[in-house]
Amino acid sequence: MDFYDLPTPCYVVDENLLIKNLEVLKNVADSTGCRILLAQKAFSMYSFYPLIGQYLNGTAASGLFEARLGAEEMGKENHIFSPAYREEAFDEIVKLCGHIIFNSFSQMVKFKEKALNSGKSIGLRINPEFSTQESHEIYDPCAPGSRLGITIDNFNSALSGSGPNLLDGVSGLHFHTLCEQDAGALIATAEAAERKFGKWFGQMKWLNFGGGHHITRPGYDIPALKDCIKYYGEKYGVQIYLEPGEAVALNAGFFITSVLDVINNGIDIAILDCSAACHMPDVLEMPYRPPLLNSFNVGDAPYTYRFGGMTCLAGDVIGEYSFDRPLTPGEKLVFADMAIYSMVKNNTFNGMPLPSIAIRDKNGDCRIVKSFGYDDFKSRL
Repeated sequence: MDFYDLPTPCYVVDENLLIKNLEVLKNVADSTGCRILLAQKAFSMYSFYPLIGQYLNGTAASGLFEARLGAEEMGKENHIFSPAYREEAFDEIVKLCGHIIFNSFSQMVKFKEKALNSGKSIGLRINPEFSTQESHEIYDPCAPGSRLGITIDNFNSALSGSGPNLLDGVSGLHFHTLCEQDAGALIATAEAAERKFGKWFGQMKWLNFGGGHHITRPGYDIPALKDCIKYYGEKYGVQIYLEPGEAVALNAGFFITSVLDVINNGIDIAILDCSAACHMPDVLEMPYRPPLLNSFNVGDAPYTYRFGGMTCLAGDVIGEYSFDRPLTPGEKLVFADMAIYSMVKNNTFNGMPLPSIAIRDKNGDCRIVKSFGYDDFKSRL
């Protein structure tokens, strides 16, 4: 099927572009000895898991269902971190995951024996309290009052008691503080983590540097990343893990939508057969203006439109785009960089249908791998 013959709305992931990213990540792993995991919270299109598994070392999960998906569809290393674990789910998590990371000493103490008796590697998430983000506090795990990770004060307090050493059996430390950032932010964060927690690094078997590394973005400082990985791995004799999500499928996906109507309420508005709120939530949450093929920055072309979605939410607006020609109902538009945090976050608010999911293979041929209908909406409720 041709790309523009796909029904709308539809997510399309390009196999060649995905492979391009995976080759970059594999080069980092091969050059440094680090192990790289797919953070499924950003991209869980398991149709590609066999391919991804040829390049990466496994998956990282945020809960039981992602852990099951990684185990069933990739079957390699399977790591998990959650702010807290449900007792009734933990037995299955132990069966599925080789590495289990705890957000607090209390959670670790509660589940430690069960995990260790099953031969699992356990770790603790630390909070370096070192913010590198100038915006998007919602994505900053080091913001004041964050619930994510153990601060150095709490770490020292937990280890200062006269009881058994709480680090007995702990194999690794994990921090995840970045969001769409370059190697410089990782280097500064790792230095902050070493200043506070470095005296325990040498007791560990592994250090996990988390995600948020935009490794496959043009201009990312890959040599600096490699140097950072080698430095900590060699200095402390530990295995280094990275768990990028966005970098795996960055710029590898598209979202095709159709113009349903064009109106003017003081400005020209194009109503599309999709929704920012339902199909591209980061547009409202970040906020984020996705790139649109064959368009111009606002004011750089004579015809400017505000793109609105189909829901009743007044703010269901994708953004404004300019064109060198008028838009007409029925034509298709293609947003880029729509693989990450789209399929995993979409929803059926207002009864909006979920978009189809398609693959564009190495030869440029497209096929739909998943379609959704009324039953998918109804069954959730």
